Amino acid sequence: MDFVRRLSRPELRSPRALIAWEGWNDAASAASGAAAFLVGQHDDPDPFAFIEPEEFYDFSVHRPQVEVSHGGTRRLAWPATRAYALERELGDHDLVVITGDEPNLKWKTYTRSVGALLMDSDVELVVTLGAFIGQVAHTRPVPLVGVATDPHLIERHGLMTSRYEGPTGIVGVMLEACRETGIPALSLWAAIPHYLAANPNPMAMLALIDKASEVMEVPVDTSELAAVAADFERRVNEAMTENKDFIGYVRRLEQQVASDLPIDPNGSDHLITEIEDFLKGR
Repeated sequence: MDFVRRLSRPELRSPRALIAWEGWNDAASAASGAAAFLVGQHDDPDPFAFIEPEEFYDFSVHRPQVEVSHGGTRRLAWPATRAYALERELGDHDLVVITGDEPNLKWKTYTRSVGALLMDSDVELVVTLGAFIGQVAHTRPVPLVGVATDPHLIERHGLMTSRYEGPTGIVGVMLEACRETGIPALSLWAAIPHYLAANPNPMAMLALIDKASEVMEVPVDTSELAAVAADFERRVNEAMTENKDFIGYVRRLEQQVASDLPIDPNGSDHLITEIEDFLKGR
């Protein structure tokens, strides 16, 4: 059974694809926010295809939303995976952006359906986005980790490699689906400061888009997002100056990066909680 519903067939120039999901892979909404920024650069585009949700979502977890239009008409908005075709004026490649909620069920079937859509759209390269919470300082460049179907992609773009072993999300399964279809794929992961994990992080969004733009060879004007990220960093820095414990902890994180010696989280739990509570108050 084909779970891909096509609404149109756009003609794209040597397209590259960027994929991001909300959910487990999306700390501080960095991945989904980056994808939303790219889609938002275009004039309210309509998706050209979506994945039918019935087989892949537990609707008691991802409940459909009731929406009311200006005329008073009520309709249901179902959780879905949507694909947008974005024609780019600059560069040699158009862009396919796929985004949605991480599915609950049948991940292999789901990712193979996405893979079939990518192949049908003649996508040449896939970049997936993810973000995780780490012991990193917001005063340092956002750490980016890469996982790829071809290790040379990671080396070529100067990314840190991942040694993570354990439970994975839909991003990891999608990488395997790309391997099956023969489409080169690279997963970009941004590390989010754990004390900033409660809010969307535009600094991480910007880092992901800048690197994805480089990998896909698709120019992206990020000046608007860069301004938002700079304002976000300024507000965090202002808050930090009001709390000596916060300043000291961030300096320790900076030293950790320089020495590669991890901070013992068991000895910092109480301080971390205090800092997070302080930031929530701000």
